Amino acid sequence: MTYYYKLGNIPHKRHVIFRQPNGELYQEEVMGIHGFAGIQSILYHIHPPTEIHHVDVVGSTCIEYEEQTAVRPRHFFTAGAPAGGDAISARVPMLGNSDVVLYVARPDRAMEYWYKRAEGDDVLFIHEGTGVLETQFGVLRYRPGDYLVIPNGVIWRVLPDEGVDQRMFVIEAYGHIDPPQRYLNNYGQFLEHSPYCERDIRPPDELVTYDEEGEFEVRVKARGVISRYIYKYHPLDVVGWDGHLWPWAFNIEDFEPIVGRVHQPPPVHQTFDGPGFVVCSFVPRLFDFHPEAIPAPYAHSNVDSDEVLYYVEGNFMSRRGIEVASITMHPNGIPHGPHPGMYEGSIGKKETLELAVMVDTFKPLLVAKAALPMEDEDYVYSWIP
Repeated sequence: MTYYYKLGNIPHKRHVIFRQPNGELYQEEVMGIHGFAGIQSILYHIHPPTEIHHVDVVGSTCIEYEEQTAVRPRHFFTAGAPAGGDAISARVPMLGNSDVVLYVARPDRAMEYWYKRAEGDDVLFIHEGTGVLETQFGVLRYRPGDYLVIPNGVIWRVLPDEGVDQRMFVIEAYGHIDPPQRYLNNYGQFLEHSPYCERDIRPPDELVTYDEEGEFEVRVKARGVISRYIYKYHPLDVVGWDGHLWPWAFNIEDFEPIVGRVHQPPPVHQTFDGPGFVVCSFVPRLFDFHPEAIPAPYAHSNVDSDEVLYYVEGNFMSRRGIEVASITMHPNGIPHGPHPGMYEGSIGKKETLELAVMVDTFKPLLVAKAALPMEDEDYVYSWIP
């Protein structure tokens, strides 16, 4: 993350003696990125985090993509995506490339194991539901509209509140996800013109330490497989930590929209920067206030990127036939824009109440075979008057 934070008990200096009440040393772990040149945190464990008692492979991470087909705009109705499983097993892959994979998930149970990725960061956008993201950095409660940003290497699991329906849009990056650099000064502080700031970011607010012996399963996703590690001691045995690297939450309702006299381009909605993609938030906002402004977006060609929109709620002013949890994908180089009548029909409107998450990728996206049963095959023809 972009600022220093700490929880629990830590010694006065790094890499010095720090003893438990029984006289044994706490076990120090440095977790960082970019080979000790990037952000990092230091965690203090009751037991060594390196003591593995068993490891095996429990599954492949291979995603089946559709065969070569005509490049065209796509639309998927994901409201009826299969429900069931936990926050990992419930995922249905929708679109992906070598930089990012996008999923939808409707979990209905808690994870009985812990999980981490060793190849990039995850963002869980909480469309529906409440619960807890449990990590070795502490507990984060989540609610609808939250982006849960989980750095590479963090051990976590999702514990939904009982009886509460859950729906997630998952962004799985092959690299790191950060606030856009243009929002930050040279010291990492958010600038005055940024649409959100440190006050909007929620770090873990409670560190729960477990000193338990038994058999604890952590699944690690990396290099094409999911490996199962069995540890003798509870993986969340951290008594304190500090640093700049930690999981965090940001709610889409705290994104302050940038508006202007005429239609503003998508970069004003950018929320995160990823490896080969950006994430944008479209939130309720006042429309353009030039007396002759046309609020609906003009037709445009994303010459260098594919555009994905996940529709959360509201009246989607430039599209017909869009439902809650719809996903549209417009491939690079093919013009797209408002449906017939929407462009002129937007004149004079004062505001929009739509809520959506956009992912623009700079490499072409492939469509997962699992997404095909949810496709609106007539979408490509929906611009015909």
